[in-house]
Amino acid sequence: MANTAIVGINWGDEGKGRMVDLLTSDYDVVIRYQGGGNAGHTVINEYGKFALHLLPSGLFRPGVVNILGNGVALDPENLWEEIQSVTSQGVPITPENLKISDRASLLLPWHRTLDGLEEARLADKKFGSTKQGIAPFYSDKYQKKTILAGELLYPDHLKEHLETLLEWKNLTLTRVYGADPVTMEDLEAWLVNACEKIKPFICDTGAFLRQAQADGKKILFEAQLGALRDLDYGIHPYTTSSNAIAAYAPVGSGLPSAKIDEVVGVVKAYSTCVGEGPFVCEMFGEEAEALRAAGFEYGAKTGRPRRVGPIDIVATRYGVQVQAATNIALTKMDVLSYMDKIPVCTRYIVKGQETDQFPFPALLDQAQPVIEFMDGWKCDISGARKWEDLPEAARKYVEYIESQIGCHIGYVSVGPERDSIIIR
Repeated sequence: MANTAIVGINWGDEGKGRMVDLLTSDYDVVIRYQGGGNAGHTVINEYGKFALHLLPSGLFRPGVVNILGNGVALDPENLWEEIQSVTSQGVPITPENLKISDRASLLLPWHRTLDGLEEARLADKKFGSTKQGIAPFYSDKYQKKTILAGELLYPDHLKEHLETLLEWKNLTLTRVYGADPVTMEDLEAWLVNACEKIKPFICDTGAFLRQAQADGKKILFEAQLGALRDLDYGIHPYTTSSNAIAAYAPVGSGLPSAKIDEVVGVVKAYSTCVGEGPFVCEMFGEEAEALRAAGFEYGAKTGRPRRVGPIDIVATRYGVQVQAATNIALTKMDVLSYMDKIPVCTRYIVKGQETDQFPFPALLDQAQPVIEFMDGWKCDISGARKWEDLPEAARKYVEYIESQIGCHIGYVSVGPERDSIIIR
């Protein structure tokens, strides 16, 4: 493998962090290329258990350079807290193994405020935001009304730019939402308490990456969330505000000349969804509670109970297509071991007709799942390390999914630990 993207195929929370942590032993550089601190990648390794929100999941591998690319919503406050948390567990983080693109835009203090105000205004029509300021951030970014990380290195220019943005943003805060204005003193405190601490990590990562490419270094691109939360291809408007697809990786990473050789799509052996929006295969009641408890399905960032359901073949096949996946990692297979019969959403019914096609977003609320059942294996598979170690029913489950989604399943995860993996 040369350059590889690890992406989510469904609604996010598929287990991308554990796959990045596993595969980074073969790579020189790991890059987060989009998204912000509104989701978490859970990693378990010899250092302990981590829920990473902004930091790339390659930080645990000595010699790997980790980059926050220009496509990331860079929140200085949360990033510094995360750096402190990770280093407190014995993981070294220095400007040698963590680099921040000078072209990454900063998530400003008012973005979280606006996120909460807008969700409150929407009331029962809310999008299910984590209120980390992501949507207001990306809105401002595309209006060219954000601060670039590199501007922190030029204080005189920075102050003038912040004053201009402050005047503009306070119009929205006070006149649209009736909120208190932000003051320059507020921003100066933010600069001292958060931004100053991340300045040593900021550099021209584009130049670094071009040299790495010229030197034949292998690069891993780490996505946040999944295809169904992608701004353009997801379940609009219940999406994130950035492009979570592999095709965006070269742009958001800071290396637009990059060629991606492999796309590893991560899929859970069942479905989960955090937040609002259509979720055709959703389970309810005791059945849902049992699956949620077995998989400990609670958001890494929010702690919110995840909505759960059987694996959704229709949505997963669509995610594979959108991501142009070349290989699949099927995670959390061990969670299903308690089931006598394993449900699978094989098709949808839309307007009275069965379909294999993922519908246009406006039709998703009308879609009903077609559920079929496969035999369970009813035994602990968490110790399996070879394909032959899995019981026949488990192998048949994997092979069925593979045949239906049209992509090879090369990895089967049977636990959260780094070595709890079967490579086919």
